[in-house]
Order: sequence, then structure tokens, then C-alpha cells
Amino acid sequence: MTSQGNGPRHVAIIMDGNGRWAQQRGRPRLLGHRAGARRVREIIEACPDNNVEYVTVFAFSTENWKRTQTEVSGLMSLFRRYIESEAQTLLKQETRVRFIGDRLRLDAKLQKLMNWIEALTAHNSRCNLTIALNYGGRDEVARATKRLSIDVAEGRLKPDDVTAETLPRYLDTHVLPDPDLVIRTSGEARISNFLLWQSAYAEYEFVDTLWPDFTRDKFEEILARYGGRDRRFGGVKK
Repeated sequence: MTSQGNGPRHVAIIMDGNGRWAQQRGRPRLLGHRAGARRVREIIEACPDNNVEYVTVFAFSTENWKRTQTEVSGLMSLFRRYIESEAQTLLKQETRVRFIGDRLRLDAKLQKLMNWIEALTAHNSRCNLTIALNYGGRDEVARATKRLSIDVAEGRLKPDDVTAETLPRYLDTHVLPDPDLVIRTSGEARISNFLLWQSAYAEYEFVDTLWPDFTRDKFEEILARYGGRDRRFGGVKK
């Protein structure tokens, strides 16, 4: 299916339900995360055919460090393997990869791989994949505010010039358009600290499907529904 001009340009996805998917099958939670990583490829492949230029996926939150050490270590290993195994496919698909979040807590090898794939795909433009890794919306706003306050303190920005249009320039997503559509899988109806500032006027879809079962067909069904929504951004259509 190819969407028309009223489809979303930027789709953000909270990929929830990997652990439960594995547990329902009597398997370790990490098996679900591996299945979820494979699903990412299918959704990325669907984006250009549906005129989705940007897709942002929530891979690991600042709160996910509270999980067991086994799961956290397994996830970090999965992220490293994903970058290594998917790099050439993403390059051939002309997908540009970016990461948002606080990288400082991540191990040096993972940080190096993140920098590497960002540089490798920097000239791609067919699809833009952003991976939120060690990301939290409140943490992002706090870090952005700190950078902004330094510019004010050092005279590069006047206090009176700080407006609602100023802060986004300091966010991790400053080179991205705001998401038009946010999808959360697994039946949970909350936003879990994801893109708090950027999603102020996004449309939301909460679906019961667990992420490893979220197929291209399900994705395109949601895109089609989005096309029928009336987005007024606080105004009234005449």
C-alpha cells in the first residue's frame, strides 16, 4: 500500500511487549527482544513505500536500567549486534541512522558503533531511522535546559530571547521534524516519558498487538487511519 499526501511524515514507535511475547511462549525475555529487533527491519522497509520519511523507535529508556542485570546486559549486547549485522542493509536501503539519548552511561564499544553507523549512513536520505537509546523525555529536556542556560550565562543568548521556539534547538531531536503519529504496541495506554516536548500535537495509536507480532500490514492499517484524522493544532477549520 502507498499512502497519499495526507499520511504522516514522521512516525514514532514505542516498541512494547517483547518480554511478554517471549514469556507467553515459555521462553526467556531476551528472545522476545531479539524477535522485536527483527521486526524493526520490516517496518523500516515499509516506510518509503508509505511516504514516511522519518521513523523513531524507543529502544531503551533511562528507566530501563532498573531491570535485572541479565536483561540489561543482554539488551546492550543485542544493540551492538544489531548495529553490526544491519549496517550494510541499512546502507543499501539508503536509510540514515541517528541516535538520541544520553550516551555517556553506555559502554565504550557501543558508543563507538553508534558513532560509526551514524557516519556510515550520513549521506542517506530515503528513510531516516532514529533510535532512542538511554533516552527519557524529562532527561532530554533537562539536558537541553542545561545547554541553554550555559549559552545564556556566557552571553550567547539573551534571557528575553528564550521562547517556546528556542528550547527545541537544544533538544536531541533538533534536526528532526516533530512526530505526526506515535504508536505504542502491547495494549498499554501511556507515553512512558517518550518525546514529551516533540509530541505535543502528535496523533496517538495504542494497539494491543505485541511488538514482535506488529507486521507491515498492521502498520499500514494505522497509517491509513491517520489519513482520516482531522488535525487542527488547537485551531478551528473554516
